[in-house]
Amino acid sequence: MKKILLLSDTHSYIDDDILKYVKQADEVWHAGDIGKLDVTDTIKKIKPLRAVYGNIDDTKARMEFPENNRFMCEGVDVFITHIGGYPGKYNQRVRELLYQNPPKLFISGHSHILKVMPDKKLNLLHMNPGAIGKHGFQNVRTMLRFTIDGSKIDNLEVIEFKK
Repeated sequence: MKKILLLSDTHSYIDDDILKYVKQADEVWHAGDIGKLDVTDTIKKIKPLRAVYGNIDDTKARMEFPENNRFMCEGVDVFITHIGGYPGKYNQRVRELLYQNPPKLFISGHSHILKVMPDKKLNLLHMNPGAIGKHGFQNVRTMLRFTIDGSKIDNLEVIEFKK
């Protein structure tokens, strides 16, 4: 079983409140718009990190992290990208990839809106953790944590902070 902390849209912001949850996870996944690499460097010193770059990320971030990250975690096929949309409204850039070979868990960021929903057509679960950084229109900063045990995604929690 793995405990996952999922965050996105840090926009160069990380603090002790976020790091408290990083320390409790087995792995941290970042769905893009990292900002300064100090954010991911800090996380990597504490826990294993899987990340993608986002639309605000510079050349350094784009050299370190891919645009799409697809991998297996236990028995779950995971696909992370920054701008991905959501069931019924997938971004054109990833739509064909999803339809040709759907993962079990599709993760995106970008919207700053927390959303977890199934795609019954593709038999996948979509997660967007919202934005944990302080930049943006959101009034509440959010991230998600959950467990993966074999092929089971479970114990989903929303973590919220005031902006």
